[in-house]
Amino acid sequence: MTISSSQTEYKATWGRAGKRASAHGFWYYARLLLLALVLAFVIKESVVEAYRIPSESMENTLLVGDFLMANKFIYGAYVPFTHWRLPALRDPKPGDVVVFRFPEDRRKSFIKRIVASGGDTVEIIAKKVFVNHTEVAEPPLAIHFDQIIIPKGVGQPRDNFGPLVVPQGNYFVLGDNRDNSADSRYWGCVPRDLIIAKAFLIHWSWSQDTSAPPVSMTKPLSILKNFGYNIRHLSTRVRWNRLFSAVK
Repeated sequence: MTISSSQTEYKATWGRAGKRASAHGFWYYARLLLLALVLAFVIKESVVEAYRIPSESMENTLLVGDFLMANKFIYGAYVPFTHWRLPALRDPKPGDVVVFRFPEDRRKSFIKRIVASGGDTVEIIAKKVFVNHTEVAEPPLAIHFDQIIIPKGVGQPRDNFGPLVVPQGNYFVLGDNRDNSADSRYWGCVPRDLIIAKAFLIHWSWSQDTSAPPVSMTKPLSILKNFGYNIRHLSTRVRWNRLFSAVK
């Protein structure tokens, strides 16, 4: 079959238009993806960030395997790639469960509960916490697993500590697992500029399982084995009663 010149011109024009449309569509979706990534980054850095609990220091308020959301905006989030901080809605206060940069290694993030702020006098007597000479009620889920009281003056501040006047602009923090927490009793107070977020919601909770196949990034098949194991044991590993519960 012979194609006329008009048909040939039409097909060439259509082909160029199709390529332009395809290129336009590609860049359109590429821009959308880039915008989504930028928004996700800004939200993570300035508004809300997810954290996983790796240790027992906040039991039973937070358990190993809890995944929580923390509000960065409330204390004044840092502007990405700068040392500038947005205005805070309010300052941290006693009772807040906060995420902060560890004063002795700022690459690490810790989570503890604020007990006292700048100017307050903190003292621990036989495991009981006193702020400004008044006993402070323990959080509802705080625990003491060891009934032994370590006496004052033996170099171990777990059960007897202080009195200490918290420096202005600093906060005294404790883990809710009072007998198993490295906190302000051991390494001092937390400066205000290291406090980055307030924990507010447990969105997922995953109990430990020592039988789960180990994961190695050098062995991609191990990832699939671990994923398959977790799917099979999903109903027993998920702590369903903790999902979407508030951090108090």
